[in-house]
Amino acid sequence: MEIKSAEFVISNTNVKKCPPGNLPEYAFIGRSNVGKSSLINMLTSRKGLAMTSATPGKMMLINHFFINKEWYLVDLPGYGYARRGKSGQGSIRKIIEDYILEREQMTNLFLLIDARHDPQKIDLEFMEWLGENGVPFSIVFTKADKLTGGKLKTSVNNYLNKLQEQWEELPPHFVTSSEKKTGREEILGYIQEINQSL
Repeated sequence: MEIKSAEFVISNTNVKKCPPGNLPEYAFIGRSNVGKSSLINMLTSRKGLAMTSATPGKMMLINHFFINKEWYLVDLPGYGYARRGKSGQGSIRKIIEDYILEREQMTNLFLLIDARHDPQKIDLEFMEWLGENGVPFSIVFTKADKLTGGKLKTSVNNYLNKLQEQWEELPPHFVTSSEKKTGREEILGYIQEINQSL
């Protein structure tokens, strides 16, 4: 898939204010500092499309970007940033859950995981919640360029093995590096495939 146009449309905290119509939406979510903005900018080949924040957990909005005038890329707030405090975490959770559960146009959720880390409880619980609610999702391992040689493969395999303890069937997964544009064609190809089947 070639990205010919990528336009910012709207930011909000209320799912009811998301763009009207029934075009497919592909949402991206992950813990704070997982490299989400960098990945979105890499996928769209637009350097400043998604704003990266120097402070983890600063982005508290649902951001819609209109791609090729055919589908939306949705940047969801990062979750699990401890310094936000209980009330801040609660309001973020509500924004995320309302969008994921109520937005019928959401076609697939891409869950970003830092490839360098062992499986984290918060991510595993989030995946379990997605499974319980029948939400279609894929896993995107980020920062692949930070691991050398066989370490990347080992890290990804460890993660998938951990998931197999709970999941009969694993969700699709992608290995990416925003620096080296790894995984770009695979993710865009996957989106195109889904769009063509709708």
